Amino acid sequence: MGQLDNKVAVITGGASGIGAATVRRFVAEGAKVLIADLNADQGEALVDTLGDGAAFLPTDVSQESDVAAMVAEATDRWGRLDVLFNNAGFGGALGPLASTTVEDYDLTMDVLVKSVFLGIKHATPVMAGQRSGSIISTASVAGLRAGYAPHLYSVAKAAVIHLTSTAALELGEQGVRVNAIAPGFVATPLAAGSPTADEAKIDEMRDRTAKAQPMGRMGEPEDIAAIALFLAGDESSWITGQTLPVDGGFSAGPTWARWPAFTKMERPIRHHRPPGR
Repeated sequence: MGQLDNKVAVITGGASGIGAATVRRFVAEGAKVLIADLNADQGEALVDTLGDGAAFLPTDVSQESDVAAMVAEATDRWGRLDVLFNNAGFGGALGPLASTTVEDYDLTMDVLVKSVFLGIKHATPVMAGQRSGSIISTASVAGLRAGYAPHLYSVAKAAVIHLTSTAALELGEQGVRVNAIAPGFVATPLAAGSPTADEAKIDEMRDRTAKAQPMGRMGEPEDIAAIALFLAGDESSWITGQTLPVDGGFSAGPTWARWPAFTKMERPIRHHRPPGR
């Protein structure tokens, strides 16, 4: 038996990267999955590899009508909604704050924050009616610490983390769990700088970033999919309001090798007791 047998899931941004890896994992574990994404070519191609375990719906997650239609499609097709994975995203506005336009600000917040709000808003009535459900959102280590991503991406992911906590407090009494995943550096085309980046460019990125990770390698989409599976399934039934960093230890601090004084010390340093102690 699969961990998600008889469950129905919607995954936004499910046509590529972390989303596609999660779609494959969920279907392999018995779920029916609706892929909600703007990329119709990749979405339909993924469905073709998965048979009747998945379906595709073109979706702009920044538009409320599209998000409402996405939830309706899943419930009309399969009769329920057990898991919503708010995963769609992009890098957002770049550059200094002084040169960031209001239009770029609005687009960044619409895709990265409003989409999560809309997903929760429209999934809640269905899940509350069932008295069960798991809402998962993709945050980022950039939402936990500054300096790892552009201004607005970092702010948006911090907002997703806080929205996860507040929504969990409201929805817990209705049997709905709300959690987030904060990935570190993950080997996806978007992380490599372009939705169309090929495997050679992604491999180059893997090599370049490996030494910055305490575990010595970059994350893979499957690493995030495994945590999404855990949060979607029954084994996490008493976990809500949490953001789980999945980053190979990156957010804990710099790699030990960057501090030679710690690694080459032959004996503990004696600390004298301060006067008067």
